[in-house]
Amino acid sequence: MSAATILKQHVTLEVESIDRLYLNAYVPQLQSEGAVADFFRRHRGEPFASSALMAPMTHAFVGEIERFVATQRLPLITFEKGTNKDDIAARYLAQSAGREGLLFVGKAQEKTRVFRTHRRRNPETGKPYPWLYCSTAMVNQYYFYLVDEEFGPAFIKFSSYFPYTGASA
Repeated sequence: MSAATILKQHVTLEVESIDRLYLNAYVPQLQSEGAVADFFRRHRGEPFASSALMAPMTHAFVGEIERFVATQRLPLITFEKGTNKDDIAARYLAQSAGREGLLFVGKAQEKTRVFRTHRRRNPETGKPYPWLYCSTAMVNQYYFYLVDEEFGPAFIKFSSYFPYTGASA
């Protein structure tokens, strides 16, 4: 008798309703100050780690998102504070007539965990050096709203700030 046969006789799964499944996407190796410093020094070959090194990466990432939106001729909706994103998505979904694909991209400022830099001084030499630390900031989040033939409506969200975490629902 196979394992599949045994499991089929003894294991059942019943799902009555799932309203929303939320998945987070992140790079585990970039979740601490030391790991971010290691990324810039070892992977990027920088002599020191600083949040100033993140700015060009962020500008390039946001530029690619905006180029994609323009190339695909997608609406870019700025979600103002207090906006119900689901209501806007429902309107676009109704207009899509069930066609699969991207509906629009939304942009919202949301508080998120970020890495910042402050200056420290070497106690022996007095020379300054940058020191990474965790903080929070209001950062643009980009929501890609879509319809999938089998899964239905969903969104994929990307933070515009390094290390560019993501989520989907």
